[in-house]
Amino acid sequence: MTTFNEMVDEVLLNLAGYTMRQDRLTYLTSAVTSTSGLSVGIASVDNVARGLVEIDEELLFVDSVNRPASSLVIAPFGRGYQGTTAATHAQNAKVTIAPTFPRVAVKRAINDTIKAVYPQLWGIGNHTFTYSPAVNTYSLPSAAEGILAVSFSSTGPTQEWVPIRAWRHDPMANTGSFTSGNTISLYSGVEPGRTVQVTYSKEASPLVNNSDDFVAVSGLSLSTKDVIIYGAVYRLISFVDPSRLTFTSAEADEADRTKPIGSGSNAARFIFSLYQQRLQEEAGRLQGKYPVRLHYTR
Repeated sequence: MTTFNEMVDEVLLNLAGYTMRQDRLTYLTSAVTSTSGLSVGIASVDNVARGLVEIDEELLFVDSVNRPASSLVIAPFGRGYQGTTAATHAQNAKVTIAPTFPRVAVKRAINDTIKAVYPQLWGIGNHTFTYSPAVNTYSLPSAAEGILAVSFSSTGPTQEWVPIRAWRHDPMANTGSFTSGNTISLYSGVEPGRTVQVTYSKEASPLVNNSDDFVAVSGLSLSTKDVIIYGAVYRLISFVDPSRLTFTSAEADEADRTKPIGSGSNAARFIFSLYQQRLQEEAGRLQGKYPVRLHYTR
């Protein structure tokens, strides 16, 4: 099982390898609630200045540093900064000073990649209903994009699921008759009262909670995890020059000519090529295993 939180950690680990920068860290000396005041105690104020800090997954804007008290003075607008959520943080929670890649940004990049891989990659869904000889057409979930297989449960001890050879998928059905606007019509012999199972393709679902299982929630196979990791890394690294992140001033940056300008863009192109290669490999594997059909007849 691979969780959302583990994928975020893996993306950050990959980014650290390219940027050659280790974020500065400290920790809280006392718990902070979502409604706490604007003073936050930390173990060390070394290298802390006015700007951003990250506690767990919340970004805070530091207005000033109280060095004698080893605390940060947060601006009135500083909790839940840049679209994050003000949250409760336990004593000893990690504090990242001026994070290069905030976790909230990594999460967005992962979910943007999950949404972008369709239609090359898709999730798998199943829908069942009971067949009635008086009814030919049945509703499907609105998420069903393509039909991969249709079968019904046979009678007897074999527990066999028999393929249905004649059916038609209508993704633009009349919504007055079928709420989802998505239907399947069956035309081959199915025994009355039998359970019919429709296996369909669907867009992958984004991850929400840290504990979300990548496979169970997204609908993608575990083999596609590295595709999503590569996609998130290239999205994030495209906006920085990783060979120059170790410097702290423009003067120092320009003084060093051993690492040419644009090496960050080159790294982004390299990662993007890996992403595209793995995307095509997984797309070919998926299409070979589950060929999408608009209809299936003898």
